[in-house]
Amino acid sequence: MSAHHAIDLATGSVRELNAALHALSPDTNETLWRVSNPRGLHAVAAGVDAPVTIEIDGPVGYYCGGMNKHASIVVNGNAGVGLAQNIMSGFVHVKGDASQSAGATGCGGMIVIDGNASARCGISMKGVDIVVKGSVGHMSAFMGQAGSLVVLGDAGEALGDSLYEARLFVRGTVASLGADCIEKEMRDEHRALLAAKLEAAGLAGSVDIGEFKRYGSARTLYHFHVDNVSSY
Repeated sequence: MSAHHAIDLATGSVRELNAALHALSPDTNETLWRVSNPRGLHAVAAGVDAPVTIEIDGPVGYYCGGMNKHASIVVNGNAGVGLAQNIMSGFVHVKGDASQSAGATGCGGMIVIDGNASARCGISMKGVDIVVKGSVGHMSAFMGQAGSLVVLGDAGEALGDSLYEARLFVRGTVASLGADCIEKEMRDEHRALLAAKLEAAGLAGSVDIGEFKRYGSARTLYHFHVDNVSSY
């Protein structure tokens, strides 16, 4: 029988909440946590390493779900800077908008943002999958190394600047591509990958894959060349 915990951050502290979450073992039966009155507080449910579900009823501040492992975190509101930064695994779902640097340096897991994400979404991503139902701001996927960024809306300036092997899919318009980022052919393997990411995000069958364009690295900055010095 799983246990249900209700935590009110109007009376308790984020430190107490996170300490309780950090104390959970991988085989815990305390699998559902409901957090009320987050009021934009920072680092809510950061550093969790257990297969639990955490539902946060309201907006959160910086670094919510940071370093997440195994947990499913749902934010019924907007999220501040650094949502799920350095996420390792698990699932983070924001029902509103996310501020800058969502999913920065993320190594695994999935992030779904129902609204828009601001600048630098997925910066230096290292394996995380990010699905944004709205649009993303400038410098998104900057130095993206692995993983995928799927944007159902538009992308701001300098998308994929200094990109490595992260895969970018945008349905709307792209204001401009960053250094070494180019549009690439959408082959069957990429359509299959995109379909899998949309399905994992709960969007199977609701979006036309044919409307997306794929962007990736031209690979001209992989090795230093003096002709490219202005791009470094």
